[in-house]
Amino acid sequence: MARHTRSVNASRLAPLMVLLLALSGCGWITDTLGPDPVQRGNRVDPEKLAQITPGVQTRSDVEALLGSPSARGTFDEDNWYYISAQTRLQPGRYLMVEDRRVVAISFNRQGVVSGVRELGDADGRPVQMVSRETPVPGNERSLLQALFGNLGRPGMGGAPGPGNPANAGGRY
Repeated sequence: MARHTRSVNASRLAPLMVLLLALSGCGWITDTLGPDPVQRGNRVDPEKLAQITPGVQTRSDVEALLGSPSARGTFDEDNWYYISAQTRLQPGRYLMVEDRRVVAISFNRQGVVSGVRELGDADGRPVQMVSRETPVPGNERSLLQALFGNLGRPGMGGAPGPGNPANAGGRY
């Protein structure tokens, strides 16, 4: 009696594998089986944020309540930003940002809070990337210079000296 070369279990397993491959792109599977989300930045608790009253608290009060800011104003110390995001690494994809939160706190010249606001996606501006490169003089090398550029330079090859392992006598 001749045996089948193909296993019976393999024929039952093939449709299951096709189904799993088809469902691997679904969000539910990647959320359930994928890595846990990672909290990044300094997340401000809404209860603590509600305790900040403009015109009353100072910089030291805000720092004691919320911690040090993620970023400060570029040209002055009058704006503090608390930036946080929850990210998840998706298999075969880029880092996905699930929950981004930016809290901006403004101070007047005396260091007293003048405004508190939460910035959303509508407050951001799109930035166009520039594809130009800044030219750097002296880096234009031809293919032959790149291939044979080190020939004839001192210190290359079997030059005698104490640092050359070929002169150490024996194996190295």
